[in-house]
Amino acid sequence: MELDFEKMGGLIPAIIQDNQTKKVLMLGFMNQEAFDKTVETGKVTFYSRTKQRLWTKGEESGNFLNVVSIKEDCDKDTLLIKVNPVGPVCHTGADTCWDEVNEEPILFLSYLQDFISRRYAEMPEGSYTTSLFKAGINRMAQKVGEEAVETVIEATNGTDDRLIYEASDMIYHLIVLLTSKGMRIEDLAVELKKRHKC
Repeated sequence: MELDFEKMGGLIPAIIQDNQTKKVLMLGFMNQEAFDKTVETGKVTFYSRTKQRLWTKGEESGNFLNVVSIKEDCDKDTLLIKVNPVGPVCHTGADTCWDEVNEEPILFLSYLQDFISRRYAEMPEGSYTTSLFKAGINRMAQKVGEEAVETVIEATNGTDDRLIYEASDMIYHLIVLLTSKGMRIEDLAVELKKRHKC
């Protein structure tokens, strides 16, 4: 990676983004040495303009920024670093330096999909998900149908809490069924996006 450190007197900005939620967590600056240390250790290291030294984010708090990927922009003078953060990022204790909450609950569906895919690949004994896969496609499809009916019953005659509970069961069993067919929940998002008319 050929970076232009000279444009800003030896420093380049580094935008730090959560790899999962895609939220921008903070902005820092790196010199060549900080960049090299980040690449070497896999933990984001900045050059502190106030302390005039390198500092690894989390060196005191333990809230490290574990590097997932590093990309330079088109001018090679700015970095986008995707990370898995350990704890809050801001020195104030906030998740981000803009005092935003760093979570996107919808992204849990991708995590759940990955978890169920691992179950399908590993088939650990004693797992309910494994038992569904072993029971076969007819049983998995039946469970989706059962949970769909229970969702409808709660929607028409039940409580909001029970509706959420049963709908969650339905989504879980649907992901299991899709996984058994070599598909993912994201395939539904692609199909829905194709159908959407702005």
